[in-house]
Amino acid sequence: MVKVDRKRTVHGIQCTICGLGCTVYKIMSIQDQKPHLHVAAGLIRKDGKLLITKRPKGSHLEGYWEFPGGKQERGEDLRSCLERELLEEVGLKVRAADACLTVFHEYETRLISLHVMECTLLAGEPKALECEEFRWVDTAELKDFQFPPPDIKVIEFLSRPNDHFL
Repeated sequence: MVKVDRKRTVHGIQCTICGLGCTVYKIMSIQDQKPHLHVAAGLIRKDGKLLITKRPKGSHLEGYWEFPGGKQERGEDLRSCLERELLEEVGLKVRAADACLTVFHEYETRLISLHVMECTLLAGEPKALECEEFRWVDTAELKDFQFPPPDIKVIEFLSRPNDHFL
């Protein structure tokens, strides 16, 4: 932290949860300090389609579609986080690979690092356990759904012809 004046400082927000050394630099006032959350999201494929889920009523960004996953808990690695969240949210047992993409986004009340991982489906059929509903969609159909800003970046990444190995 470097002091700019009496009310503002430059903060290097060093995240200690994921172990990836994420650092965000921002001029902030005392009131502006926001929590930095790490969220794991899974790319689950079946018959050439991706699984997406609709955020439940009463949640942040309710009604938006997203790649299923959730917040990392303290002491949990990202792969374990995603595997746990997918079992809780949609009842799927998966094996998550290492993150293939990380998207940073700043909301009004929080900072998010969205870590996206390819998943191998091991067992189960999806059920809407902790989501409003789910769908299997083609990559080209993703543009027809309302997604949060970090997920839109993932869709842009997935839509590029040869920029990834997914």
